[in-house]
Amino acid sequence: MGETQTQKNNSNQTTTKITVPPYMKAISGSIGGIVEASCLQPIDVIKTRLQLDRVGNYKGIIHCGSTVAKTEGIRALWKGLTPFATHLTLKYALRMGTNAVLQSAFKDSETGLISHKARLFSGFGAGVLEALVIVTPFEVVKIRLQQQKGLSPELLKYKGPIHCARMTIREEGILGLWAGAAPTVMRNGTNQAAMFTAKFMFDKALWKKQEGDGTVLQPWQSMISGFLAGTAGPICTGPFDVVKTRLMAQSKSGGDVKYKGMVHAIRTIFAEEGLRALWRGLLPRLMRIPPGQAIMWGVADQVIGLYEKQFLQTAPL
Repeated sequence: MGETQTQKNNSNQTTTKITVPPYMKAISGSIGGIVEASCLQPIDVIKTRLQLDRVGNYKGIIHCGSTVAKTEGIRALWKGLTPFATHLTLKYALRMGTNAVLQSAFKDSETGLISHKARLFSGFGAGVLEALVIVTPFEVVKIRLQQQKGLSPELLKYKGPIHCARMTIREEGILGLWAGAAPTVMRNGTNQAAMFTAKFMFDKALWKKQEGDGTVLQPWQSMISGFLAGTAGPICTGPFDVVKTRLMAQSKSGGDVKYKGMVHAIRTIFAEEGLRALWRGLLPRLMRIPPGQAIMWGVADQVIGLYEKQFLQTAPL
């Protein structure tokens, strides 16, 4: 159960502040991840196809989506949904739970407050852990499934997520599932450091909401805060995301690979395709990540808020 702290305000009234336990944060994140994946998978497929398009087959987001649907069927826009939904569910559970644990560790023992620096460190640590444990292997499978064109099983190298993972391990070893780990760590660590800090600040500035005050935000309020908090990361981490996708998509089974690592990939893409190529797929990322954060927080805040409300109703003052 959550811990309670009784504090006196200026009018000498007693209020009860709730610390939501990490397991509730993990549960709220996993539920939000399922809803987000189901809604936004087509945008993620389009983003991946654009990032892998080196010769300009797709003229933009709408052209890419319509081309995929026309040539491969509408179901192709949900390619990789199973690993994507599983990945988001586990990722958000780990992210939210780890961030809560780290924030508790960094919390001031006397005041119970968390500094902005501590929020940044907690978010970065949660991002690094999710990148290594969950994100990298799941995204390797997802991206390799998404880059395949067509729906006929006999024409596809990978028949599904489990088959893809097995083939990757057989051809490249277990480390093949961690291709692109370095840029993924940098991307996710930076993203989560910014996102958790920004979400707290927007909740406080826009709605006067602080964790543990017993107030349950309306879903639209949580979605606005989540959307705003999710915008900065994609712009800052665009090159890491492009490099991550390229490294994950290339198979080492054929011998030599084009990109030798994160730094080599950045230099090669810049030299061959120009600076703008390092932010390729940024618009679909902005179409997916901020709305995804809006959906996830809209669901997660309701779960957390209901826990706070229920605990406040039953906790002794």
